[in-house]
Amino acid sequence: MPVQQTQWGPPTAGIIAAGILGLIMAVGVVTLVTDPPGRALVGIAAAGLLVFALMSWRARPKLAITDDVLEFRGWWRTRRLGHADIKLIRITEFRRIGRKVRLLEIDTTDDRLLVLSRWDLGTDPLRVLDVLTDAGFARGR
Repeated sequence: MPVQQTQWGPPTAGIIAAGILGLIMAVGVVTLVTDPPGRALVGIAAAGLLVFALMSWRARPKLAITDDVLEFRGWWRTRRLGHADIKLIRITEFRRIGRKVRLLEIDTTDDRLLVLSRWDLGTDPLRVLDVLTDAGFARGR
């Protein structure tokens, strides 16, 4: 029987690519862009990509099952959710720019909604829901 995955996070290659692109843009701001508005826009984009890559790396794994608790790691803190802390885990599907997008939604008892995309999980949210259901966390779809 194959071992099920118990932690999910953004793909390493994607985070590294965002960081490298941010560095390339930062070098371009300093060396290539000559007009001040263009320099400001590219500089803001470079800083945004670098911050996004660093914070995405820091928040890995985004979701994990540890010691019969579901851990949700954000940019600043980690939330630990037991079975009693979760009201509902479901998949939301909608069409966006001609393709189907799935989101994993975790509704907690303190009326917070945690929304995780394919980027956050590094895989299809439907697969994660299946594992969470097998682990006893998901009560409904």
